[in-house]
Formats: sequence, C-alpha cells, structure tokens
Amino acid sequence: MTNPKSLLIPTESDYIDAHGDTKPEEQFRETWNKLRLEKDANGNYKYPWDFEVVQGFFKQSDDSTDDRVFNYALDHMGRLKSWKEIVSDLEKLNSEAPDNVEYKLLILARHGEGWHNRVVNKHGLEAWDNKYHALTTDGEITYAPDPELTDIGIKQAQENRDLWKKEIELGAPIPSKFFVSPLQRSSNTLVITWQDLKPKDKQPIVVEKIRETIGKNLCDKRSSKTIIDQRFGKYGFKTDGIVEEDIYFGDERESMTHQSMRINEFLQDLFESDCKNGKVDKNLAKENIAISTTSHAGTIRCFINVLNHRKFTISTGGMIPIVCRGTRRQ
Repeated sequence: MTNPKSLLIPTESDYIDAHGDTKPEEQFRETWNKLRLEKDANGNYKYPWDFEVVQGFFKQSDDSTDDRVFNYALDHMGRLKSWKEIVSDLEKLNSEAPDNVEYKLLILARHGEGWHNRVVNKHGLEAWDNKYHALTTDGEITYAPDPELTDIGIKQAQENRDLWKKEIELGAPIPSKFFVSPLQRSSNTLVITWQDLKPKDKQPIVVEKIRETIGKNLCDKRSSKTIIDQRFGKYGFKTDGIVEEDIYFGDERESMTHQSMRINEFLQDLFESDCKNGKVDKNLAKENIAISTTSHAGTIRCFINVLNHRKFTISTGGMIPIVCRGTRRQ
C-alpha cells in the first residue's frame, strides 16, 4: 500500500533493521527466562511484569499484513475498529482485569530521516559498517555525532502530524505521557509531530533507556544535558533523569540482549508507576491508556522483541501502535 505522496515508505535497510539476525532474540529469551525469576533481598521479584500483545486492534499485529508495503499513514494507522471502540474496549479490559493486570496502547514512533540515514542510503550498509559509522562526515554530509533531521525527516514528521490531527478528530486518544530518546533526531521528530496537538502540560520526558543501540556508531553518541536543555527546554522537555555527559557511549556496540533488557526495564517502570501497594490503580490505568515513545529503529525492534510482537519494518519517520497486556507476578 504505497503512495508517491507519502514519505513513510520502508527501504531495504529498514527491512534489515527489523528482520536481520534473529539469534540475539533467542539469546534475550534465554536471559529473560532466568532474570524474570530473580528476587531481591525482601523476596520480591526484581522484574515482576510479563508482557504480551493483544490482537484485534491493529493490522500491524496480524501476521498476514505485509510489512514491506504496508503504510499506516494511508490506512488510519492500521486500526481495525473505530477509535471510540478501541478506547472503550481498553477501558473495559482494564476495569474488568484482576488487580495485577493492565492494558495499554503503546505508540512507538521512529525519528524522521537523519543525516546518518542519508549516508547509509548513499554508500550502502557494508561501507557504513566498514568505514562511515566511525566518522563525522563523508566529505559532503556531516552526520555525527547526534545528527539533525534532513529535509525529508522534517517532512516525515509533518506527515505524521497531519495524520494525527485527522485521527484525533476521529476520536484518537492523545497520549497521557510522552517519552523521548535524548538524541535530537527523535526529540525534533516529537516536537514537529505534536506541534499544537499535544497539551502543553504533557511535558516530554527524556529517557536514556529508549535511546538507540549504544556504542560504535558515532551518530548514536548523544549531546550533553546542557545542550539538550538549550535545544528543547523551550518545549517543556524534562531532563531530570539523565546525567550531563554521555557516559554510556563506547567503542563496543551494545548487544540486542542488553538493549532489550533496558527496554524491558522501561516497560517495568511504566506499568509499575500505575500501581499502589503492588496493585494496579484503576484510575491510573484509565488515565494512562495511551503512551507515546519517540525513538529509533533498534529501540523499536527491542520493544517488539520484549513484547513478543511479530517483526515489523518501520520506515524512518514511521511508527507502530501496539496494544499490550502487562501481568504482575505476585
């Protein structure tokens, strides 16, 4: 379902990002099956929440959807029913759920095209892996560290804004919380996408745990907290949870298992924040039905991995809505 007017069309590189090497996914499963049973000194689970996908809400969760050509922007975000029904169904699921179960709609957005993406498309993945990943420029394009959006990336975010405006008019819920990677391509994508749509009191929260795969690729080294504040403080971005310098970036590329675990930790924190005394607060569950994250291809693949969702290709500037159920082990 492609359209020459849409810029949200996956490339072969996007497909590889989503479907490449599956061995790390198996390694994560093995690691998670051990860690999920670990307890702290008080006998409580360190990672009490298990997550799974709920079918029947969006086409992207259906195995029959061809993710190479599917374009959510031309298909009402892929929803299988009206927004009124989606919200009503989620509220009903939460109201009737046991006090250790919660349902959420996760809106996982990828940043628009950055200059590093342009360089990958220009030179190819092999040349990127062998040479360009460690440089700041190819002699023509400056793309690291922490690159900006290209003109196409800006237009992709604007296309998403136009889509959200239409869907909100049709009843789409505005997320109660907005989380964003500290890398500026994601932050700028969020700003453009939600311009004049997001209430000003919904301040985006900058979170290290949803940043791109850490290490090796210089484009994934973030700017300092001071610079992030200078760029995005005027939009209300909250940076309390990050330190000044990028202490995590190094020469070694983070494993998918490690990145999946930090995404798991993000989801653990997200669901636990709606609990009081170990039980889901029904009012918070209703208030926080829809959650927005703006991050990266590698991050979204790890979300998909942790949730055990089917693999799905996400273009630059693309996004995927996933309804999931969290179950807190007692």
